[in-house]
Amino acid sequence: MTRTINEALTDVYFYLHYKHEEALTHQNIRCMQSIEKNKRTTIQFIAEVLGVSHNTASEHVKRLIQKGYIRKGKNEEDRRAVLLELTDLGKEVLRRNTELDEQKLQTILDRLTDEDKAQLIRSLELLQKETIHVFSS
Repeated sequence: MTRTINEALTDVYFYLHYKHEEALTHQNIRCMQSIEKNKRTTIQFIAEVLGVSHNTASEHVKRLIQKGYIRKGKNEEDRRAVLLELTDLGKEVLRRNTELDEQKLQTILDRLTDEDKAQLIRSLELLQKETIHVFSS
């Protein structure tokens, strides 16, 4: 069953993703996703997500700042800590590198019955809910 789900999801992404225009590494994307999904992201958190040293995470962050995708902000609760946030450009670049192309997706949805669309949404929402429940914290 897991193989079938993995094949289905990777096929969907392969055929429906946006054309990638930016030269970004997998770790660049993971950094940006971490910032998007965790509103209080620090360099230490990035290091833990990537499984790298603080210095290596800091270098990734530095390059993403230079590209204009993220910026540093102050932590009001702990002035020593630096929080990271996506810029508007970073949000758009992340969207194009992780989401499905809406026009391509709409082409597929237009082929489905209303019942099939409702079933698809229910299934994806269930998978999303359980994933967040099990792996967020």
